Amino acid sequence: MKDFLNKLYRNHSLIYKVLLFICTTFLIVYLFPKSGKFKYNFEKGKPWQSENLYAPFDFAIKKSESEINKEKEDIINNGTLYFTIDSSIENKVKTAFKKEFTTNFSDTISLTSSSELYKTGIDIISQLYSFGVLNESYSFSEEKRIVILDERVKKQEGIYFDLIKLDKVTSVIEKVLKKHKLSSNKTEFVSLFYDLVEPNLTFDKSFTDKALQEELDKIVYARGSIEKQTLIVSKGEVVQGDKYEILKSLQSEYESQVWSKSSYIWILFAYTLLVALALLMLLLFLMKYRLSVFENNTKVTFIFFNIFLLIFLTTMVVNYNSKFIYVVPICILPLVFKAFFDARLGLFSHVITVLLLGFVVPNSYEYMFLQIIAGIVTILTVKELYKRANLFISVGQITLIYFIAYFAFFVIHEGTVETLDWKTFGYFVLCGLATLFVQPLIYVYEKVFGLVSDVSLLELSDTNSKLLKELSNKAPGTFHHSLNVANLAESSANEIGANAMLVRVGALYHDIGKMKSPTYFTENQSTGINPHDELSSKESARIITDHVIDGIEIAKKNNLPDRVIDFIRTHHGTSVVYYFYMQEKKNHDDVDRLDFSYPGPKPFSKETAILMMCDSIEAASKSLKEPTSTKIDAFVENIINKQIEEGQFLNANITFKEIESIKKVLKHKLANIYHLRIEYPE
Repeated sequence: MKDFLNKLYRNHSLIYKVLLFICTTFLIVYLFPKSGKFKYNFEKGKPWQSENLYAPFDFAIKKSESEINKEKEDIINNGTLYFTIDSSIENKVKTAFKKEFTTNFSDTISLTSSSELYKTGIDIISQLYSFGVLNESYSFSEEKRIVILDERVKKQEGIYFDLIKLDKVTSVIEKVLKKHKLSSNKTEFVSLFYDLVEPNLTFDKSFTDKALQEELDKIVYARGSIEKQTLIVSKGEVVQGDKYEILKSLQSEYESQVWSKSSYIWILFAYTLLVALALLMLLLFLMKYRLSVFENNTKVTFIFFNIFLLIFLTTMVVNYNSKFIYVVPICILPLVFKAFFDARLGLFSHVITVLLLGFVVPNSYEYMFLQIIAGIVTILTVKELYKRANLFISVGQITLIYFIAYFAFFVIHEGTVETLDWKTFGYFVLCGLATLFVQPLIYVYEKVFGLVSDVSLLELSDTNSKLLKELSNKAPGTFHHSLNVANLAESSANEIGANAMLVRVGALYHDIGKMKSPTYFTENQSTGINPHDELSSKESARIITDHVIDGIEIAKKNNLPDRVIDFIRTHHGTSVVYYFYMQEKKNHDDVDRLDFSYPGPKPFSKETAILMMCDSIEAASKSLKEPTSTKIDAFVENIINKQIEEGQFLNANITFKEIESIKKVLKHKLANIYHLRIEYPE
C-alpha cells in the first residue's frame, strides 16, 4: 500500500493531466449537437465530388427560406382586417336627427321643403353608416380587405376604402346634397351633423392577429417529396437549383432525426473519440516542443480552460441565433496564448479549437477557413502586445481579412453581390471591438493563474519601482551594473529574435540578492576597504554565491513572477567563483570545487543564456586596461568560449550561430563604451 501511495505521489502531475484531459473532453462533447452529421460536403454552383447519391429514406423537399418568407409576406399583405360594429349607433343618430330637425327646421321652412330635407338627412345617415364610421384613422392600404363583425358574426365584407373616416364626413354630406340638388343647404347640414355623427366601427386587433396567425400556420414548408432509393445527384453534376434545395432538405432531415438510444450512444462515442484525439494532439505538441509548459499543471489547465471557454461561448451563440456566430472573438485565443507563451503554441491551439468548433457551427468549412486565416494574421501581426497601437492595428487587419474572405465566399456561393447581407460586416466589426477586450482579460488571467505577460514585464522594467529603487539606494554600483547588463542583453535578444522585454527585466533584477551584503561586491566598494580581507576564501566564496539564494528570497517576498526569478537562479549557472577558488588552491592542495561553485541550475532558455553571457562580459570588462578593438574581441571570445566549454548552455535552446551573433553584438557595444576620446586642450 505504501509503495502504491508513493508511486501515486510521484506521478500526481501526470494523473492530474489525465483527469483534466478526460473532464475537458466530456465537457466539450456535452456542448456538441446530439445528432448525426451529414457526411457529404457540397457547395452551390460546384460539381458533386462524391459518388452517385440515392435517397437513404423518404423525405420532404423543403422550401427555401426566401420562398417561405415570400409566402409569409403575401399572407401579411393580403390579410383581412376585422372591425366590430355597434349596430345601435345608426338608429341612435337617426333619432337624434329627427328630434333636432323637428326643433330647428320645421318652423322656418314649408311642409314640402321640410319633407324633402328630412329625407335627404336620412339618406345622409344611411350613406354614412352603409359600412360604418371609424372611431379613428388607420394607416392601412385602401385596397385592404375588411370584414365587419357584429358580436363575432360576419355581417359585411368590403375594402378599407369603403369605411368612412371622421374627416370624410363632410364630403359624404356634400355628395348626398348634390344628388338631391340641395347644395345650398350645405352649411346647415354640416353644422347639424357635426354634433350628431358618432363612430360605430372599432378595429379588432386581437381577432385580426389571430386570423393572420391561422393563415400563417397553414403555410406548407415542403414542396414535394423524394422516395427512398431515388437518384438525387450524380457524380460530377453541378449542384444548383432544385438539386441544391433537395440536398439541403436531406441534410436538414438527416440532422434533425430523432435517434434511438443505441444510435445516440454511438454518436456520443464518436464525438468523444474525435475531441479526445484533437486534445491529445495538443498535449503531445506540449510534451514534445513545450516541455516546460507541459510540466506546469497551471499552464496546461490555463490552455484547456481557454479552449473550453471559447467553445462554450460559441455554442451558446449558435443555440441562440447562428447569424451572430461571427461576433464571438475567436482571435482572442492566439492573442492570449502569444502573450503568455509564444506564437507557435498560440497558433497550434487556435487551429485545434477551430477544428472542434467545426462540429458546432453551420457552414463549417467556410467558418474554419475564415477563423484559421484570421488566427494566422493575428499571430503574424501582433509583435508587442503591450503597445496599445499594435493591438488596434492588428484588430483592424483581422477585421479586414474577415471582410475579404467572407465576401469571396459569398460570391462563390451566390455568383452575385446583389443579395449580399451587409449586416454580416457589422458583426465582423463587433468581433474586432470584442477582441480589444484581450487587454483586461490578460490582466485577469495574470491574477487568477499567476502567469506573467509582456504587459507586466513592461511595468517591472520601470526603474522607479520599489524594488529597483531600493537596489539603487543600497547597492548603487550593482544597480548601475544591472542597467548596463540590461542594455547589452536587450540588444543581444533583438539580434537573435529572443524575448527582449523578458531578458531586460531579468537583467534588471538578476543581482537584487547583493542588497543583503552590498559592500562584499567590488562595484559597491567606494571607500577602498575590502571586507573580504578579513575572511577566508571559503567564507568569501559563500557570501558571493549566496547572493543568488538571497535574490530568490527577496524576489519571492516582492511577488516577482517565476519567469523573472529564473534569471536570478541561472545567471551564474554552476560556474566557479574563480578568484577565491584560486586563492584557496594556493594555500591548500585538496580543494573541493563545489565549495566555490554557484548552486545553479544552468540556463535553460535563450533569454537566460543571453543574461549569463552579458553579465559575465559586463562585470569582467571593468578589468580591461587600455582597451583596443583587438583586446575587446579576444576578451569576449575567451569568456563566452569558457562558458561553452563548461557546458553552461547545454540545457538552453540556443545555437552556435546565435551565440556568434551575440558575440558580435557584445563586441560592438563594448567598443562603443570604451572608445578613446581625443585629448582636449586646457
